Amino acid sequence: MKPIDLKNDVKYSKNSIVSKTLVDKKAGTLTLFAFDVGQGLSEHKAPYDAIVQVVDGKGEFFIANKKTEVTAGELMIMPANIPHSVRAKEKFKMLLTMIRS
Repeated sequence: MKPIDLKNDVKYSKNSIVSKTLVDKKAGTLTLFAFDVGQGLSEHKAPYDAIVQVVDGKGEFFIANKKTEVTAGELMIMPANIPHSVRAKEKFKMLLTMIRS
């Protein structure tokens, strides 16, 4: 096993969202994302908490229609069963941790 460089393990792609699953187990997942400007994930819910760590840039997160900007080095917890979405006003990368319970 070698260390994973979160900032450089996925590359930005023009007009796209790039994702790479790092862990996919019954207990949960770790997925690394790179969002180009203007890209996003539409509003949805998850049956368990979602933890996002921004590793590059800044993303806009909408949780129950409340906007929060999260920048590199910051962590956001999105509670289970609450509608949330993500939008990139600038390029950004995030690590999504889903722990199933």
